[in-house]
Amino acid sequence: MKIDTFETEDMTTMDGYDDCIVGIVERFGQGPIVCYDTKLIIDKLVKDGMSHEEALEWHDFNQIGAYFGPSTPCFITLP
Repeated sequence: MKIDTFETEDMTTMDGYDDCIVGIVERFGQGPIVCYDTKLIIDKLVKDGMSHEEALEWHDFNQIGAYFGPSTPCFITLP
């Protein structure tokens, strides 16, 4: 998905992970947020040299565990 097709100035994105974006999530009463595919992120981290276990732990702590306010991205795990 090409993120630049959306107005992203009010949405927080993760540098270097545009190829892991699967969509934009909208919720009633809140602004849209970017949604990333967890599997694509883990695969990217492993490709960059982490073990699968290290990638899961790093993603959990540094990406899922990060909060930047209401525009913080969300993550989806597809079957």
